[in-house]
Amino acid sequence: MNRFYPEGWLLEHEENRRWLSSQAAIERAAAEGVVLEAVAEMCDSQHNLLVNLGPMRGIIPHDEGAIGIDCGQTRDIALLSRVGKAVSFVITDIKTDRLGRRQAVLSRKAAQEKARREYISRLTPGDIVDARITHLESFGAFCDIGCGIIALLPINSISVSRISHPRDRFSCGEDIKAAVRQVADGRITLTHKELLGTWEENAELFSQGQTVSGVVRSVEPYGVFVELTPNLAGLAEPKSDVYIGQTTSVYIKSILKDKMKVKLIIIDSFDSEYSRQKEYFYKGDRIDCWVYSPEESQKRIVTDFVEKT
Repeated sequence: MNRFYPEGWLLEHEENRRWLSSQAAIERAAAEGVVLEAVAEMCDSQHNLLVNLGPMRGIIPHDEGAIGIDCGQTRDIALLSRVGKAVSFVITDIKTDRLGRRQAVLSRKAAQEKARREYISRLTPGDIVDARITHLESFGAFCDIGCGIIALLPINSISVSRISHPRDRFSCGEDIKAAVRQVADGRITLTHKELLGTWEENAELFSQGQTVSGVVRSVEPYGVFVELTPNLAGLAEPKSDVYIGQTTSVYIKSILKDKMKVKLIIIDSFDSEYSRQKEYFYKGDRIDCWVYSPEESQKRIVTDFVEKT
């Protein structure tokens, strides 16, 4: 376990379970400073997190709950919201209580500092990271990129197809891939759309004459924009009684690579649960430059990660 993952990823990992299998193993983990995970079962009245380690109980003192918690930069809700969920930590001490029971003193803050020092501080624009969605706001998705350290994924970087809210694409607790877009003052900003394929890669999934499903993303006087994939939308002719969020069946009238357009005709529209399934076209560990538009197109849509470094 030499990488730092979003909280919850290590919980069922064989090595994590082995470290927590006995008091002796826990003591070795303490000596070696291993980052581990277990479930926080309770937050007491002093906002200390009580953690079930199996062979013994653990406690994360309030001031060790997160980076910035001791000075008020991080609010206590960051601790309260971990109850019932996995927390990352290192074991800083093992004590014996007045009843002779062994109790581990844990630090989530130290795990985060270790993750920041050995992993996150080394990230540069273009690096692709594992992330877990923690909560959603109208302006973007907050993502855990390691030991509970949060990065922002702005709404306009989620996909090429425009959405009204990040919940149109993600749900809390969902695991995703993302690329580092910017590193500034120790804060990471992510982007996601570059991993979802170019216009051409997405357009090749479809053919003229097909009838396929999509979701309405925008209704304008001149037509209806229908998302076929997160990185590909087409324009359908105006149709009454169609509204944003509806599922549609659309006839593909034409695919124009040079104009980067897909022309559609809406056959039917109806209310249905939209599938958030996505396909990552890019499988590597980093990306230096992403060109969305085809060579034939005069319009150029490019993300250059190298110039951001």
